[in-house]
Amino acid sequence: MLLNSEVVYMKEKYYSVTQTAQLLGISKQTLIRYENKKLFPAARRNALNGWREYTEDDIKKLRVIMGRTR
Repeated sequence: MLLNSEVVYMKEKYYSVTQTAQLLGISKQTLIRYENKKLFPAARRNALNGWREYTEDDIKKLRVIMGRTR
């Protein structure tokens, strides 16, 4: 049971460019190229190091854009 003063933050898992590219079956360079050419939406950037980060939902959206539903 949560008290009024308690806040629960759900940690979402983030995937790197390399991990995301592997899940999509494309190279890391292709993933970045598609983003630069505006074929893919811009990825979230890590506040500390500026690296791209992708969520499960992001990867699902990218699969739909690529025409891959699996």
